[in-house]
Amino acid sequence: MAKNKAQRLEGEIGPDNNFFGEIKNYDISPILMATEIEIIDDSNILTRPEAIGFIGDDYQRFYIHFTSIRQATDNRYKYIAEGKTRVRGTIRPFKGTLMIKKATIEKDDDMYVGYTSGIAICDVKFYEDRGMTSTGSIFGTMRIGYLIDKTSRLKYNTLYYYADGFNNNSFEGTWTSYKTKVSKKCNWGDFRIPASGDLDIGAGEFSPNSKYFDNGWKSYILSIAGETEIDAAMGKKKESEKWWE
Repeated sequence: MAKNKAQRLEGEIGPDNNFFGEIKNYDISPILMATEIEIIDDSNILTRPEAIGFIGDDYQRFYIHFTSIRQATDNRYKYIAEGKTRVRGTIRPFKGTLMIKKATIEKDDDMYVGYTSGIAICDVKFYEDRGMTSTGSIFGTMRIGYLIDKTSRLKYNTLYYYADGFNNNSFEGTWTSYKTKVSKKCNWGDFRIPASGDLDIGAGEFSPNSKYFDNGWKSYILSIAGETEIDAAMGKKKESEKWWE
């Protein structure tokens, strides 16, 4: 991969791929709220899985689900978000904002004629309900990959979906307790988790290290590597639960 192409895929701004002025004319919320995604390589429509994440140095599993995201009317770079988080059995509602700070566009991908791709880099500020116990704020940066097709529609970026390491909607940041002021690393993403250390031992796809089995990863590990059909079925059933409802 050429150096400038690699830089662009990482969201770096070059002289010919700055898309910040134009991104305000699009709505990126459907990418974060998508329940289905179209695979560009073969036109398959797949159910988009829930984001996977962790919190703390012990890689305790962290769940997040958006129930609402909308573009603000007073600032088209700002998005108002609501949803719920979960750590172990603790589920907490949150509200907050995503603010686009940078946006790129990739114009020279000969493999996918008719599509241009880019990344929106957002500052994230989410606040769990202060009136509840075990709550805090989540601050960090999210990278949202998008496609623009030949009809100028913006959609979820599935270019290179079948390549190792495919990911999207990647967040890196911290969760900080309102009560203790202690901060913990808190990352999540679609399909892979950024900066996940030895938690992710997968090659082609995310695979949690069995050493973290008891840190919330039991059902996920069973769903992809259960020793028996019963174990695998139990894991898949647990993973499909709509815990935010």
